[in-house]
Amino acid sequence: MTTRRIPVRTRCAAVVVAVAMSLAGCAAGDEPPAGSTDALGVTSDINPQPADALRQGGNLRLATTDYPANWNILSNDGNNGEIGEIVRPMLPRSFEVDAAGQLSIDTDYFTDISLNSTDPMQVTYTINPKAVWSDGSPITWEDLASQAHALSGRDKSYLIAITNGFEFVDKVERGTDDRQAVLTFGKPFADWRGQFSGNSALYPKSVTATPEAFNTGLADAITLTSGPFLVTATDRGQGRITLGHNPKWWGDKPVLDTITYSVLDHSSWVQALQNNELDLVRLTTIDDVKTVRGTNGLVVRRAPGNRWRHITFNGAPGSILADAGVRVAISKAIDRQGIVNAVQNGLVENPKPLNNHVFLQGQKGYQDNSLGFDPAAAATELDNLGWKLNGEVREKDGRKLVIRDVMYNDPTWVQVAQIIQQNLAAIGVGLTIDTKPAAGLFTDVIQPGDFDAAQYVYQGDPFPLSSLRQIYYYDPTDLQGNYGRIGSPELNALIEQTLTELDPQKSIDLANQVDRAVFAEGHSLPLMQSDGSVGARTTLANIGSPGLATYDYTKIGFLK
Repeated sequence: MTTRRIPVRTRCAAVVVAVAMSLAGCAAGDEPPAGSTDALGVTSDINPQPADALRQGGNLRLATTDYPANWNILSNDGNNGEIGEIVRPMLPRSFEVDAAGQLSIDTDYFTDISLNSTDPMQVTYTINPKAVWSDGSPITWEDLASQAHALSGRDKSYLIAITNGFEFVDKVERGTDDRQAVLTFGKPFADWRGQFSGNSALYPKSVTATPEAFNTGLADAITLTSGPFLVTATDRGQGRITLGHNPKWWGDKPVLDTITYSVLDHSSWVQALQNNELDLVRLTTIDDVKTVRGTNGLVVRRAPGNRWRHITFNGAPGSILADAGVRVAISKAIDRQGIVNAVQNGLVENPKPLNNHVFLQGQKGYQDNSLGFDPAAAATELDNLGWKLNGEVREKDGRKLVIRDVMYNDPTWVQVAQIIQQNLAAIGVGLTIDTKPAAGLFTDVIQPGDFDAAQYVYQGDPFPLSSLRQIYYYDPTDLQGNYGRIGSPELNALIEQTLTELDPQKSIDLANQVDRAVFAEGHSLPLMQSDGSVGARTTLANIGSPGLATYDYTKIGFLK
């Protein structure tokens, strides 16, 4: 269980923080899109077409809300969903994923990946002998070894977004030749298949060899890559990134000539699609859906989304929400069903809040572990904690219980905040809505902890356990994605027990124990899973709303 500009944070196994989705309200009574459901992991809507139905060439025009702050998605500054989308066709991953979440080895990069033993746990990666970086140098075991060291957390100078299980890797050795890496684990790691996959990726050793290279080496541009596409032009001032063919690519030739990303405020995406300036955009309101459906040459594609909206609380010492009891009471006072009704009516058949921090609706293991909506209990708990009503707002020791809710400046974020504001006012808690621009939201505001509550989006993937340590484990010397600075030694121990359990059902049971503990800490509050709607040109094929599935960027193109 993931971040960038409309801010989405990607959880690297179940989420790398990806840029948060902007959702606007829908009128009650609107008819949902045909075939809409709320279960992930069963469908993909990408207009699948064979190669002979596509015209060779063309430019795919996509949007992003901000220019990358760091092209290294493994770093804290680069741990952003939009950046992850841009670099995805340029970096190796170990596994491909279908719509049902089933894995298969990405044979462009690896000919075999095998779990050799469990005591000690040992995994062997055999690299495709054709696989090279964009300068023609081979991908070798040293690239995997360097990344394993960087993400292990042992050197705190690496500003990592996630350890991704590498804290359990004792050593990485050369196998039969330079094209084979053998990972030996000191402790088992349940989600080992996601270490170089999902919302993660493999970078060349030049990026991970030193903390300096890792933290800032890709702050301005991405250099060495490996994939069917690479960056051919950038213009930070104009907000433009162009990807073209990688001349060193050894796999299937891409159908497209180029992919162009334009930096645009999310509010203008649908209009740009209408004006034939973009080819594919995420849709976040029923009005967006109606606009696309009413425009010739456009179509709505939808499979249940893997992004989810939430609130993170700030529990740092001195914060107004430092007391877990206050955070829990506030969580119980927020009407999440009311929020989902306001935002998703008309987009899905039966809008429901997301009730789990680890698993998405439709994923195996998902169950409702939430605290429930109980404003009367919330008020009583605040009374018992010494927060007494004084007029309209509670006070304790002369301090008013008013929290500052920080979010990207988007109408739907504000709408959600206004509902929360009304909910909390009913129990004597004040809420100030503090909107921010996309640029610098995570690097300058969220990461430093400049908030009482923060709204943004995480992005899930088929490896839901890896993000447990990233987001919910608390180590003050290595925060990773725990921006609320909330946790306990007991929760840390439970997370480690979950990550090291190789029995699938036992690991699911333990993960749900973690989820219940996260709710009990008042760490954060899941709100809703995205409906997954996108607007696309009717002629665009093999891309759209993928659900859990990965794209084959060599197959994306336009119909003849």
